[in-house]
Amino acid sequence: MSRYLFALWDGGGAVAPELGVARRLIDRGDEVRVLADPTLRDASLRIGATFAPWVAAPHRTSADPAEDLVKDWEVTSPFEGLRRMRDRLIGGPAGAVAADTAGQIAAWSPDVVVADYFMFGAMIAAQAAGLPVAALVPNIWALPVRGVPPIAAGFPLAKGPVGHARDALLVALVNRVFAKGLPSLNAVRAEHGLAPLTSFYDQVLGADRIIVLTSPAFDYAAPFVPANVRYAGPVLDDPAWAEPWTSPWPKGDPRPLVLVGLTSTFQDQAAVLQRIIDALSGLPVRAVVTTGPMLDPEELTASDDVRVVRSAPHGPIIERAALVVTHCGHGTTLKSLAAGVPMVCIPMGRDQDDTAARVVHHGAGVRLAPTASAEAIRSAITEVLTTDGYRIAAARLAVAINADIASSPLIAELDELADTPGATHTPGVA
Repeated sequence: MSRYLFALWDGGGAVAPELGVARRLIDRGDEVRVLADPTLRDASLRIGATFAPWVAAPHRTSADPAEDLVKDWEVTSPFEGLRRMRDRLIGGPAGAVAADTAGQIAAWSPDVVVADYFMFGAMIAAQAAGLPVAALVPNIWALPVRGVPPIAAGFPLAKGPVGHARDALLVALVNRVFAKGLPSLNAVRAEHGLAPLTSFYDQVLGADRIIVLTSPAFDYAAPFVPANVRYAGPVLDDPAWAEPWTSPWPKGDPRPLVLVGLTSTFQDQAAVLQRIIDALSGLPVRAVVTTGPMLDPEELTASDDVRVVRSAPHGPIIERAALVVTHCGHGTTLKSLAAGVPMVCIPMGRDQDDTAARVVHHGAGVRLAPTASAEAIRSAITEVLTTDGYRIAAARLAVAINADIASSPLIAELDELADTPGATHTPGVA
């Protein structure tokens, strides 16, 4: 039996897979303590973990959008969004995150620290204490690597010199944004007796393991990642707040079932969701629309064949669905593909455009802008429902994704860290 300290943040869709990792450890007899926003207390206790809240570190005490650390719906460019992530979540709070983590290390004596890959301060505290570190990436690979467009661009893989030049320029611009966070990050490292870094990314790249919770068959960055990265397949647990749902339609209803699920956090999504509902209301389908905890279903208007609910477990509905309309959050996307269900993707920011780019790359769906009209959405839904190629591509991915889940090295990798305390990876060294 080993002890794992999980350092997490209330990152919407990141929560269910990361707590899913913790649950798998607990189910086989390990001890887990979750250090996170107070909003994650109940979900952590529900899986059998003990819980400690962030105190010095920035944290949420409610789902109120006013408490969101980044407020990315306010930004007008991807670069401003990256700056906010750097200053408000990743690098800026690193000192406070390190202080809270160091306190839990002293009080609880874990064998391994498992940190969301944004929790740089938790990694610093673990390294200062001589503990092995596993960084969790609960979606696609997000750090810049040669051969792949940078995160937030939403670009397909480059083809030819022009595309590669485009990617190189964008990577350089992204690197400039994060390089400005390096001096303050190194100051925190110095306070904990650690050597300075030459790159902002080296804080996470220096983890003993970086565990990516997606399928390498889906993520076209997989061939380019560093040697200490392990793809573990997706963890497809439904969020703790998902409520039971019973179909209102008679068994054997021949109309295609469509699931609609946008973000579980606030992205100012009400207008987009209403246009999706309007598009579906003119089609011979049945649809379940989940609004998530940030939007009241009563704010939306729908026909009898489009049922709007706050939440429902996506997994069982997707198993019966012919199509999923989604913002391309990683969890909904991989649940859909694991079931062989194609998608209409309407990304709204963050890494959603990049996830949507991979869906389109594999031929398993189409992508629309969040400004798309109801007519354009209706046309896209019709195209995906009536074109066999999308279903065939999604079914092909389902085989690969489910094989990755069945052969996941997740627990073995964490076990190995628990058995080799004090390991420290040097970025760029295999």
